[in-house]
Amino acid sequence: MKVYQAYNLCIASELLLPELIESQGNPDVIVRFGKISSAVTETKFDQGSNFLGDIAEVGKFFISQGREVIIDTLPGIEAALLRNLVLGPILCVLLRQRGLLVLHASCVDINNKAVAFMGGSGWGKSTLAAAFHTQGYNTLTDDVMPVEIKASRSIVFPAYPQFKLCPEAAASLGHDTESLSLVSQNSFKLAYKFPHRSFQQNPLPLHRIYVLSKGTEHEIASLQPQEAFVELVRHTRAVMAVTEQEFVTSHLRLCTELVRNVSFRRFTRKPSLVDLPELVKLVENDLANDSTFFNTSSNLSSLNK
Repeated sequence: MKVYQAYNLCIASELLLPELIESQGNPDVIVRFGKISSAVTETKFDQGSNFLGDIAEVGKFFISQGREVIIDTLPGIEAALLRNLVLGPILCVLLRQRGLLVLHASCVDINNKAVAFMGGSGWGKSTLAAAFHTQGYNTLTDDVMPVEIKASRSIVFPAYPQFKLCPEAAASLGHDTESLSLVSQNSFKLAYKFPHRSFQQNPLPLHRIYVLSKGTEHEIASLQPQEAFVELVRHTRAVMAVTEQEFVTSHLRLCTELVRNVSFRRFTRKPSLVDLPELVKLVENDLANDSTFFNTSSNLSSLNK
């Protein structure tokens, strides 16, 4: 097994995960291959702490107590597809089991604070975060953003140094699309692995979430708490998978607490890749008008694992 770091966890995995940063130490999570029918016969599946997923034409995945993933695949499954599933929906369930709020969002580091862009698939989360990356901002997460919420503190745990971009977005950001590989054979998106030096490996306090919308003009507007709550529920990962009542109740509580802890904005954009630098400037100006954003600093050492 190799040991990796992601989401503030040490992950020991029999499945090679080259997207992740290699690490050392005692693992918090084990990912291994095994026959699920024999490995978990005595376990009660509750779609919560003991989750059994069955993906058509791929195989079964057992995710237990936020600590273990057992992979039982059909023969001949593409390794890249398997990695994409493990690093996406499988780890989303595991992170939910560990008590985190897992959002469909990408996140960048601005002034040692986490600033997130949240929305559905194809809404431009990755593209917008990658635009900030090209402007020199470090990245925390792409697409999967786990948030630890304790009292009045909301912390984003970093993922790994990779964006998944559509070819048009990658080209507009100046990347050579011919040199980038597909995320997997069944995906049209390209994997852009960026240097570790531009990846923020420390957890950061979450300051603001921009909820993405599509429109005819670029605009940032305030979002009422009730609207923010609805958007959080809407854009939480693994909601339809993790359905055990304890987790449903916890999910709603975490969304309520996050609305209290951070600020929200509605970020409406017209579809235009050439306007990406303008969108970065729009967010920078919006944050500059927040008197609390640049007048406080984060105690990063207290947030590390």
